[in-house]
Amino acid sequence: MCRSIKTLRPPVLPEEATEEDMRAAALQYVRKVSGFRAPAAHNREVFEQAVEAVAAATAELLEGLEVRGVSRRAG
Repeated sequence: MCRSIKTLRPPVLPEEATEEDMRAAALQYVRKVSGFRAPAAHNREVFEQAVEAVAAATAELLEGLEVRGVSRRAG
């Protein structure tokens, strides 16, 4: 898949993933799936909506994950 998307959960990323980290991963995912590095003007809105949706799903996933042997993040 996207080699530039890094793992955002502990212990791979010892500190909590930031919104910027999650948005960067979402952007890389949407770029890969769409095949566009940057969308044309007529696709920009749907491209940005997809990035925001993937970033939100990423935040929800990371918040809900339980990684054994790693203390749960304070949220």
